[in-house]
Parts: sequence; C-alpha cells; structure tokens
Amino acid sequence: MQNKGAILTFAILLAAVSLYQLSFSWKSQQIKKDAEEYAQGNPDVEYRYLDSMAGEVVYNFFGLKKFTYKDVRELEMNLGLDLKGGMNVTLQVEVRDIIRAMSNYSTDETFNKALARADELQTNSQDDYVTLFGKAFDEVDPNAKLASIFNTLELRDRVTFNSSNADVLDVIRKETDAAIDNAFNIIRTRIDRFGVAQPNIQQLQTRGRILVELPGVKDQNRVRTLLQGTANLEFWETYENQEVYPYLMQANEKIREMNAVNGEKEVAEEATTETQTAEQDTTGENSLLAEMEAGSSADSSATGIDNMADFQKDYPLFAVLTPSTDQTGQLFRGPSIGYTQGKDTAKVNSYLNNPQIRNLFPRDMRFAWTAKSMDQAGMFYRLIALKVTTRDGRPPLDGEVITDARQDFDQMGSNPEVSMQMNSEGAKVWQRMTKENVGKSIAIVLDGYVRSFPTVNGEIPGGRSSITGLESIEEAKDLANVLKSGKMPAPARIIQEDVVGPSLGQEAINSGLISFIIAFALVLVYMLFFYSKNAGLAANIALVANMLFIFGILASLGAVLTLPGIAGIVLTIGMSVDANVLIYERVQEELRAGKGIKLAITDGYRNAYSAIIDGQVTTLLTGIVLYMFGSGPIKGFATTLIIGILTSLFSAIFITRLIFEWQLRKGGRILFASSATENWLRNTRIKFLEKRKIAYIISGALIVLSIGSLVVRGLNYGIDFKGGRTYVVRFDQDVKVADVQNALAVVFDGAPEVKTYGEADQVRITTDYKIDDDSENIDNEVEALLMKGLKDAGLIDQGVTLEQFTDVYQQSSQKVGPTISDDIRNESAIAITFSLIIIFLYILARFRNWQYGLGAIAALTHDSLIVLGLFSLLAGVLPFSLEIDQAFIAAILTVLGYSINDTVVVFDRIRETMGLHPKRRAEENMDEAMNSTLRRTFSTSLSTFVVLLAIFLFGGATIQGFTFALLVGIVVGTYSSIFIATPIAYDTRNRVKKVVESRKK
Repeated sequence: MQNKGAILTFAILLAAVSLYQLSFSWKSQQIKKDAEEYAQGNPDVEYRYLDSMAGEVVYNFFGLKKFTYKDVRELEMNLGLDLKGGMNVTLQVEVRDIIRAMSNYSTDETFNKALARADELQTNSQDDYVTLFGKAFDEVDPNAKLASIFNTLELRDRVTFNSSNADVLDVIRKETDAAIDNAFNIIRTRIDRFGVAQPNIQQLQTRGRILVELPGVKDQNRVRTLLQGTANLEFWETYENQEVYPYLMQANEKIREMNAVNGEKEVAEEATTETQTAEQDTTGENSLLAEMEAGSSADSSATGIDNMADFQKDYPLFAVLTPSTDQTGQLFRGPSIGYTQGKDTAKVNSYLNNPQIRNLFPRDMRFAWTAKSMDQAGMFYRLIALKVTTRDGRPPLDGEVITDARQDFDQMGSNPEVSMQMNSEGAKVWQRMTKENVGKSIAIVLDGYVRSFPTVNGEIPGGRSSITGLESIEEAKDLANVLKSGKMPAPARIIQEDVVGPSLGQEAINSGLISFIIAFALVLVYMLFFYSKNAGLAANIALVANMLFIFGILASLGAVLTLPGIAGIVLTIGMSVDANVLIYERVQEELRAGKGIKLAITDGYRNAYSAIIDGQVTTLLTGIVLYMFGSGPIKGFATTLIIGILTSLFSAIFITRLIFEWQLRKGGRILFASSATENWLRNTRIKFLEKRKIAYIISGALIVLSIGSLVVRGLNYGIDFKGGRTYVVRFDQDVKVADVQNALAVVFDGAPEVKTYGEADQVRITTDYKIDDDSENIDNEVEALLMKGLKDAGLIDQGVTLEQFTDVYQQSSQKVGPTISDDIRNESAIAITFSLIIIFLYILARFRNWQYGLGAIAALTHDSLIVLGLFSLLAGVLPFSLEIDQAFIAAILTVLGYSINDTVVVFDRIRETMGLHPKRRAEENMDEAMNSTLRRTFSTSLSTFVVLLAIFLFGGATIQGFTFALLVGIVVGTYSSIFIATPIAYDTRNRVKKVVESRKK
C-alpha cells in the first residue's frame, strides 16, 4: 500500500483530535457530577454551584492551554432536547402586522382583502409573505395602486404617488426584513439573559422564521410569554452618577445594619423583586471581590480591611456592585452608577428592591441593567439610574413616536452613527427632553434593558437627531433596529413547538445508550464469528476507531446529538460492515484463485473499491438530501449518517489495510473466514432470472395490497403533516385510553386521539383543538384545559397546579401549526423526488446504461410502496405508533439509500462479469453476479437487521415507528435488489434489443 506513513499519520492525528474534542464532554460531566453531589438533590443549589464555577479554570490541557468551566461547557458535545429535555420552538414573525402598521392601519377594502388572500396563499406556498401579498393585491384589483395606501408620512421619502407597485413592494420588503432582523435580535437578547445553558437561536431558511432551542428549561409558560411579547421601547431621562452615589452609601449602611440584626439571607428574602430575565443569567464568572482583595479595585489596607470577609460584612452592597469610579476614587460622569457580574445582578436587585432600602432613594428614581455587557467576555453589566418625570410613572416617550431610524456615518464619513426621525408629537417632547438634559444622558430602554444612553449635546428641534459615539457599524445597525422596533409591531407567534421533560430525556439517553451498546456488541461478535479472529478483529478495530472518529467529529463541529442521531450512528455501524464484507469476500475469491496472501489482499482491496464507492456514494447522496430538506432531529440523523459514511470508508479501507500490512510484516497467518462459515453460501448456482416471474407475481400482489390499503384505509398522518398538538402524559397509576379520551372530549369540543405510549401509565394525546388560533396565550390555555379535563375525571389530583402538571405529569408536548405542516409536507415530497432523481442520474453516469437506472428506480418505488402499504395496513394494529411524519420520511429515504447500495453492488458485479465473459448470455452473467454477491448480501443485511432490531427493542417508544420502517425496508430492499432491480434491467434490455433488431429487419 502506498503512502502508508501519511495514512497512519492522518489516522493518529484524527484520533488525537477526536479524543481532544471529547475530553471536554468528559470534563464537563465530571463537574456536573460534583455539582449533583454538592447539591444533594437541590436544583437551585446545583445551579448556583455550576454558575460559580463558570470562571474557574477546570481543565489544563498539558499546560498548553487553560479552560474555564464556561469554555468547557461551550466545547462539550451538545445533546438534543430529546435526550436532555427542554423546549424547541419555531417562531413566525407576523409580517402581516408589519404591513398593516406601515399602511397606518389602512381601511382600504382592496388592501384588507389582499391581506386576507395572502393569508390563504401562505398555507400552501413556499414564497415569502410580501411576495404573496403583492400577488394577492394584483389578484383582488389589477388596477389598484399600492402607492395610494403606503404614501404615508413615515414613508413619504421612499413612496410617492407615482411609485409603481413593484417599487412599493421593494420598500415593504426592506422594512419587513429589518423588522424580522430586529425581532431576531430582541429574542436573542431575551434568551441570552434568560439563564439557559447553551441556547441555540438561529434564523431559518424560510424568511421570518426563527428557531429557538432551550435545553433544560422547565417554565414553559414563561418562555412562551417571553418569546411572543411585542418589543417595548422607551426613552427615559437619567440621574447622574454623582447624584446617586450618596444614596448608595446610605443603602450600603442600611443593608449592613439589617444583616447584623437579621442575617443576610433574611434581607434577601424580604425583597420584593420584580421578575427580570437577568435574575437567572449564567454568564457571570468570578466576583470582582478577587480583584478588590488583590488591590486592583481598592487598597484594602487604606480602609483598614484585613480580609474579604470583613469587606463583605462592612460593604455588602459594594461587594456585589462596584461603583463607577476611577482608580483614585473619583466618580465617573454619566448615568452608570456601578457594574457587576451577570450572576450577581439578582442579588443587587434583591437589595435595591427591598422596601426598607427602596425608601432611601428618591421616588422618581428607577434602575435598569444594560442589555449589552461592558466587556468582550460578556461578564459584567452596568446599572443605570433612570429618572421618572411623569405623574403616571410612564416614560415621556415610547417607540410609537419613531417614524424612521437607520445606520449612517458622520460628516467625515468615518464614524458610525444612527439617524432617527420622530413624528410631530414625539418631536415636541424630544425637544423639551433634550433642552432640559444638555450634558446629561437619555436612556433608550428595550424590554426593560438599557440598549444605549447617549449624551445630549444640545437641544434638538424637529424630531430629527443623530446618536453618535458608537463603537462599530454592527452596534449602529443593532441600535437602528431597536429604534425601529417601536415603529412597527412585529410580534412573533409560535408555529411549531417541542417540549421534552427531563425524565423522558433521561429515559431516552438510557434507552439510546443501551441500544447502542447492544448493537455494537452484536456486530463485533458477528464479525469475529463470520470472518475469523484475524480479519474479524481487524474489522472490529476499524469499527471502534470509526466510532471514535464519528463522536470526535460531531463534537468538533458543534453538532447536536439527538435520539435519531444515535439511530443514525447505530445504522452506520451496520452499514460500515458492508465495506469490510466486500473487501473480505473479494480477498477470499483471490485466494481461491491461487494467489498468495499478500497479492490476494492487494487485489481484493483494489477490486472491491468500485462496489464500495458506488454503494456508499448513493447512501451519502441520500444523507445529503435529508440534511438539506430535513430539520431538527432529522437533520441530526442525516449529520451522523453523512459523517459515519465518510469515516466508515476511511476506517474500512485504510485502517484494516494498515493492520494487515503490519501482520504480514510480522509473518503471522491471516484468515478471512472461520471454519464454520467458510463454505456458507459459497458456489451457489441459483437461477434468479428464471424465477423472476414468480417474484413479479409476489411483488405485484404486495403492491396491489398496499395500494388498496392506501386507498381504503389511507395513512395515519402525524401532526407534522396535518398540524395539531400532541402531549405525552404520565399518570401515577395505569389508565385506560377510553377514560382519558372521554375526559378530554368535554374540554376539547370533541374526543382527541389517545394511545398508550410505552407503559400502561403513559398516554399520547393528539388534538387539533384551536390549532388555527395564533393568539399569544393559546398554548397555555390548551394546556390548562388538558389539565382541567384530567382533573375533572379524577385521573390526577385536584390540588395539582399547572406548573406541577407540566413539570411532573406532562412528559413532552409538540405543536405544529397548519402553515408549517404544509411546508414540511412539501419539503418531504421534494426530498423524496430529488433523491430518486439524483440516484437515477448517478447510476446512469456510473454504468452508462439507462436500463440499470430504470431497474434501480423500479426497485426503490417497489420498496416505498410496500413500506407505505404496511404502515397503512398495520396502523392501529401494532402496539406502537405508525404515523407518517418527518421521522418516517427520514426512514423512507434511508431505506432508499440502503436498497440502492445493495442494488449498486449487484450491478457493479454484473458489469465486471460481463466484461470478463462478453460472449456469454446476459442471463448467465447476471445470475453468476448475483450468486457471487450472495454472501455479501447476507452478511450486510443480517448485521444491519440485527443492529436495527436492537434499536427497535431497546431504543424506546420514541423511535419505534422509525426503526420499524427501517427493519421492513432492509428486508424489502434486500429482496428487491435481487428479484426486482436486476430482472427489470434484464427484461428492459431484452425488450430494447428486440425492438432494435425488428427495426433492422
């Protein structure tokens, strides 16, 4: 083998990188275990323990680099919500409301009819809402002018009476895009301060949709309110730091006195804190007390403080809130009165909101934290003192007065700034505010957090002003979007939601781990049994290395491991055996031909490459299609499948070859088959093509039965495809499905679908009750009705609160709105169609014969129809879900990939056999090719089937339907590659040959 040194070096480096990446997960689990032991079952204590460790160095990598717990947590392998619990939410920004706001809520009949029509079109279209609105407007009245509706005071600079409809739509699109970006930024800021470890917030490909993943979150109602609330923009006058500092000194003294009498814990408990997202922030690291002790913030010897305990005792407020002073103790100018770590903001709030402390400050003084940290590491936040100047306590200006805001540059063209325009009412108030606050700051507050506090340089008449002193263009763009958020309401509504409780997540981890270990062990034992301790051991070493590579690459890419992802890895185990089987079978053929062991290994590897590459590439293409069109767990499955195929190729081809090369140098004997299996399915002479008519009859009957069931019974579509809500509820005792169904029929205006889910004390409830209602609190209302129905029937205790119900009884929930269900259905159809097309084109390119491509597509169609027919026929009969959902589509595409892999291996051998025996009849060559690959087909299919069976039996109820489809697909796919694909190619080839010969005559 050439380049052995380079290959060995690459393998060692890849293994080292994989171990390095996985070491962060190992270290993180160590710290979490320590936290659990320290907390003794108290989740709050565990949370505080981990929070306090954020800035501690916990991992020193051979003295080369030190990592804090925060670093380790960011680099560990991410587990999906189905494995550790949490919420997965897809939000849709309501572009309809933005357009209505831009028109100043026009009552024009054509305009409102167009909006209603656009809503209808959106349910069955992939186009963005602005495009659909434009089509709908032309449809309602082709002669109507959008300019007459959108020539408002706010848009007069960009929309005139002469503007065409296309020009107006461009303006609307730009404004809505900015509103969507702003909505994304607002949601991201809210989540960042919510206190969730490793949140994932990203804009999806469909414009206006935002994905939010919150692992470990329990308060679902709070999350829904937080995500769907409209942005609240306010302008406040501020106090100067010098004015506030004396009050802080008084507050510190009062807190010290109260601590001396009552103890610090009681003072905090007396506080009437407001609910703020900052209270649970986890971005903080070590306290500034360490810096104070070292003398970087104050000289402890000068104040007579001997240690930090004394400082905390005498200065309890300043121990957590560092005043805004320089090194000499001089107070800084501006409204920032101090700063603290993110984790200490809750404690500062508890002090300042205590009634006895609050009374020390002026009644018109309020406090708000900055939304953005003051340091790049995101550790410290400023506290701003706001001044209330109105009788009702409301801000003098809110976001509704903003008519326009955009990022710009100063007169020199070098420094970024924000240009802002207000309406006439706002301009008057703004002129007064700026006149009275020259030299002071005005705070721009969004959702209760200060986004900016620019200094007023002079009175600003006319409502047009510029905000300068910004650090970057990005900051200017963000601030401009913040200001524009007040002008256009852009609420985000939940259109898809998945909630998995922590107990169900832990069960998923356990079941996934068990299925993985069992499947892995079965494959290792099978390879040793079938291919001897020599070749079998080499394959097993490659398999272990393959697992290391897969997990290492997943960790390094920051990919999320889900339960379907584990299924993808386990499936990869079964399919990775295929490459080793192909190689070993070819080596045995070379040995039987009389070649020496060294030459047989060389030729065996070389002759197997074509079949290996063709088979794996077709499966790889299927994985790529899944990744492109899938989402969430399906994308996780595709990710592991793609990575697994690539690492399997490297492990099977190169690592096993290196092992054999090493054994040859040592002079050891290498066996490629055990005595028990050496002659198994060897030298068979089955005439497959003679029996093709029998196979056609069997397959035809199965297809007719499948189509008949599809017509008569149809398919049991999951909420992915029809929309709706599902809840998995676990009771304290076994329940009857009928009792649950009758209990909920009253509250849901009709009986929902109820099925036992796993054990008899757990059910899965599916309903479409009010699924079209997109009001803000509808999800909480439906959950409350669910609980009420179960309470009224006596299935759960009357004293259970909604929070207890969602935390203890409700194990998981899922919601799919009608709009997104249509998109999922369309994307699934595109994925299957696209897969068939690229598979056909690949086979056409590789074999340069369309008959092979037709045979392959016929076999894949055959497999799909039979799997669909079985799901239709057995739905409601088998004790697990056979719904048609995204997971089923992933299963179908995987079956197609596996089936085509098997078919391509047979086709590859047919091509080789015909090349060796060009004068022999095609029927003989095809039969010989299928017989020669029979051992490989048996080994690969059996090992893959056993692997999937382990997942099916031990992987839990969550993916039983998914693995059942794969099990059926493996059996049907193996059958079709022999009895459908090749016979169809043979018959088509003969038919074409006869047509050509008849034309010649």
